[in-house]
Parts: sequence; structure tokens; C-alpha cells
Amino acid sequence: MRQYLNARLLQHDLARYFAASLLALLVDTGTLSMCLRLLHLSLAWSATLGFVTGAIVAYVLSIRWVFRARAFGNAPALEFLTFVGIGVAGLGITQLVLWIGVTELGLLPEAVKLAAAVVTFAFNYIARKTLLFATSRRSRAASGNVV
Repeated sequence: MRQYLNARLLQHDLARYFAASLLALLVDTGTLSMCLRLLHLSLAWSATLGFVTGAIVAYVLSIRWVFRARAFGNAPALEFLTFVGIGVAGLGITQLVLWIGVTELGLLPEAVKLAAAVVTFAFNYIARKTLLFATSRRSRAASGNVV
């Protein structure tokens, strides 16, 4: 019964996107830690390399497992850059939520980070699903009428 419920849950792309995002976060964090502690890179370089490796994992999982439709499957470079651009916009949202919550409202940074993660996850999912992985966009992209 439990396997059946897990299989049914993973039929929905939101659940698969959540799982893919968790794996990408683990890769991001692991890369950051490895670069800091083993390679002795700066925090900025470690964070950048972590972000990039996490983005690659999230992208590969998104196109191979999470979403069934691809609006720009015939232009993978554009698709990947848009995917990462949405991620960077999500990072900006995270920074804004952290700044408001911690600086302006005086809340605990860890609590604000969790709230920011929920907001950013929702933004990234909706933006990526709408702009990159929607079936109706794919048909418009194939006909050359992408907005």
C-alpha cells in the first residue's frame, strides 16, 4: 500500500520537482562544503560552484524526470540559461525575504530562511513550469509563436 501511495505521489510533477530540488540542494551544499573544507576555496567561489552544480542537477532531473513537456527542447542552451536565470531570480527573492524578515522585522534568520525557501520554491516551480515546461508553450514554440 505504501509503495502504491509513493508511486501515485511521484506521478505528479510537483512532487517530482520537490524531490529533484532536494537532491539539487544536497549537491549544492555538498559542493560548497567540499570546496570550503577540502579545496580551501573562498566562500564566494565555493557558493558559486555549489550553485552551478546544484543548478545542473536540477536542470537534468527536470528535463529527464520531472516534466514531460519542453518548450525549448530544440534549443537546450537557451532552455538551460532560462532555467538558471529563473534560479537566479529565485535567489534574489530569497535575499529580499531574508532582508525584510531579519533586518526590518528582527526575526530569527533561520526561521526567515525556511519561509524564504517556501516562497522561492513556489516561484521557481511556477516560473519554470509556465515558461519552460508547459505543454501549451511547447506547441506555440513548435509553430514559432512563442511570446
